Amino acid sequence: MKGMILMSLMTGEEYVESLRKLKLNVYLLGEKIDNPVDNPILRPSLNSVKMTYDLAQMPEYEDLMTVKSSLTGKKINRFANLHQSTEDLVKKVKMQRLCGQKTAACFQRCVGMDAFNATFSTTYEIDKEHNTNYHENFKNFLKYVQENDLVVDGAMTDPKGDRGLSPSKQVDPDLYLRVVERRPDGIVVRGAKAHQTGICNSHEVLVMPTIAMRPEDKDYAVAFAIPTDTKGITMIVGRQSCDTRKIEEDADIDVGNKEFGGVEALTVFDDVFVPNDRIFLNGETEFAGMLVERFAGYHRQSYGGCKVGVGDVLIGAAAVAAEYNGAAKASHIKDKLIEMMHLNETLYACGIACSAEGYPTKAGNYQIDLLLANVCKQNVTRFPYEIVRLAEDIAGGLMVTMPSEKDFHSPVTGKYVSKYLVGVASVPVEDRMKILRLLENLCLGTAAVGYRTESMHGAGSPQAQRIMISRQGNLRQKKALAKAIARIKED
Repeated sequence: MKGMILMSLMTGEEYVESLRKLKLNVYLLGEKIDNPVDNPILRPSLNSVKMTYDLAQMPEYEDLMTVKSSLTGKKINRFANLHQSTEDLVKKVKMQRLCGQKTAACFQRCVGMDAFNATFSTTYEIDKEHNTNYHENFKNFLKYVQENDLVVDGAMTDPKGDRGLSPSKQVDPDLYLRVVERRPDGIVVRGAKAHQTGICNSHEVLVMPTIAMRPEDKDYAVAFAIPTDTKGITMIVGRQSCDTRKIEEDADIDVGNKEFGGVEALTVFDDVFVPNDRIFLNGETEFAGMLVERFAGYHRQSYGGCKVGVGDVLIGAAAVAAEYNGAAKASHIKDKLIEMMHLNETLYACGIACSAEGYPTKAGNYQIDLLLANVCKQNVTRFPYEIVRLAEDIAGGLMVTMPSEKDFHSPVTGKYVSKYLVGVASVPVEDRMKILRLLENLCLGTAAVGYRTESMHGAGSPQAQRIMISRQGNLRQKKALAKAIARIKED
């Protein structure tokens, strides 16, 4: 790219090898995993992150996947970028769609990218108000991330306990992550972060508060970054539908998407030390809400890209299944595919719109339009479910009743499976099984975690977006417009 100062970006293989150097404390299905990199259940999720490195090495994707750093002037992966324009915000969404198309899974770097931009602008304003040094701390951290081409997990969601009680009023004070000790050289924190997408594939974790805070919640208003293998961090990987298919002998077809996947973990911080130069918020409760709101806006924008990319694959799989079933020419099948595409492109349009309407923050990086970002995410809580429903309708019941690939290869039952699972005669039965298992993976299996359920609860559950739409929608102005047209005098 013109004007780009080249630096060395990690290749996908270099990224994988960098994870081998970490001493992560990971538990899966009740057992400690000494080698998360090569674990068959976890490896597909690592491959999804690896794709973000592989794509950055390809000349045809350079403009989307890489950018010039505003901090160092060097070439970096866009996932480590501070957005400098509305063009940057638009390219972010296009990059996310591309990554979704290439993996049909969660590629796990969006939360960190969104956390970077929210923390950058918020620390700038905290420093102006309190004369702290958080902004410089964060800039130094992000330079380190950019120069070493690292993956950073963004950690916002606390377990929350009783939702009717504030953090400091919980029966167990650790249900929101908190500072338990302040020392001259740093702080000690205790608590947990839930639903941590991709943390076992990350080099660092950037922790943020999960809700706005009151003065009495001072110990919970904390943001910081530390390496993921810091002493006291334990990752307990979440269970997914069909996850153990990946460790079945000779598993291939039944996995659905053998190469790529996602992963989430309950991440425990058991008296973890954080040095002063890695602290970005420490008791300034009035800024916790700003950080949460800005992060949520960025992440709701993100869903207009990543979910659309996965949706592209799902729509394609449904179309292939219709062809293999011999139903592709049916008018109702065509209409359902059109509806799926309409819904998917509507999500994308919202992601692009909130990006195009972005504006600069006081710190200089660009923020998306919060109203349109929340409209984007509100649509994401609905449309993927309808897309999945239509995909299941098109696929047919065989998607969930089909015999296993072991039955297909069995010397006893294989001849029956091959005979009776024929659709269009020219299509190999194995290919029909593969496309149906991919659909199962996206609609009901391991990928459904990142496509369906995350669409509902990721970046805030639906009511959170409705609250923001109410705040940002400017109903008073709309009433004034109506009164002006109707020639009603304002009170």
